[in-house]
Amino acid sequence: MKKAAVEQLNRALSEHLNTIHETFQIFDRAPAPSFEKVSWKEVIQMSEQVSKHATTVGMLYAGDIPGVKALEENMSAYFNILQGFLLLSHGSSLGAGPTLSSCIHASVKQIVDSSFMLFQGAVSSYGSSSNVQKLSIPQLVGTVWEACSTLKKTPATNITAIGRAMTQVAVSMKDVLREMKEFKPADESSTPAPANTDDKSGVDDDSDEELGNDLSPEEMKIVQLTTSIVSEALLVIKELIRSITSLLKKENSNDGAISVDSLEKLLRLSQAIGVQVDDLGACLYPPQEISAIKMALGKISSITNETEMELRNLEGPSEDFGKACAGLRGSLRELEFLLGCVGAHDIIREMENLVVSN
Repeated sequence: MKKAAVEQLNRALSEHLNTIHETFQIFDRAPAPSFEKVSWKEVIQMSEQVSKHATTVGMLYAGDIPGVKALEENMSAYFNILQGFLLLSHGSSLGAGPTLSSCIHASVKQIVDSSFMLFQGAVSSYGSSSNVQKLSIPQLVGTVWEACSTLKKTPATNITAIGRAMTQVAVSMKDVLREMKEFKPADESSTPAPANTDDKSGVDDDSDEELGNDLSPEEMKIVQLTTSIVSEALLVIKELIRSITSLLKKENSNDGAISVDSLEKLLRLSQAIGVQVDDLGACLYPPQEISAIKMALGKISSITNETEMELRNLEGPSEDFGKACAGLRGSLRELEFLLGCVGAHDIIREMENLVVSN
């Protein structure tokens, strides 16, 4: 009897899962412009209904074993609400750019996936004498709650979504900056410590030195100037985020539509600066890659110019943003000048070597 009941529940669940899977495919395409945009508040309210019905599933298993009919009815009600939630979520993405759409898609998928796991767990534990399976239901309900709670933190506008994505770029750049500040010069004044004849490990003490702690004075100068560049680049990103955030006032006051394409381009440009900062950090370890550093500097300069132009087309850069860009350009020129001198010194040394060899 229990086996037949489980098979019946599995068939019903399979039908619901297929329906939800088909409905979820609507996120593969943007809503038609003719659709009426759904407010994010409505999406949140529907997610709360999903959460409440997940609680009902947990209550069914808190007492005696529920009947097949009770579980089927609960299952049907739950997936009807979940389908409505999907339709509303898709409607809220009208006018969303790639970044916002990706945020919405990820949050919605989390609720769908946790819902699937909840009912798969419920059906598999039906009629089971295993306390482990029964105790897993409250945990699965909690997973749905968590997914619904996370949805409330999902950005509701393109500006907010892009601002958060830019913040992630800034966080990554801070990590690179922190690593750069850990570089240390070689201590030429120190003398090697006497060998420890009692050490039977066979491991050289020099192996304990961290990579990047033996830079020459010239290399340390490059590190210091590069660190200044990353600090200035980080300030540019921060001021860009402030400029983007200020656009929320314009959007909320209906003073005009904000170009999503321009916002997305600014995000791509900030991410491109982040990539070059990563490359700079990797090039500082000895032996330093001077040609790669020069290339990164040129790209950062070009990207900064393009960012300033794009922001001017969108809204107009703030005074602080202009100052940040000017500071970055100054640091870039200083390091470029130093690297030019380093290159000249290398050529002179090579010529001297040629003369000596002759």
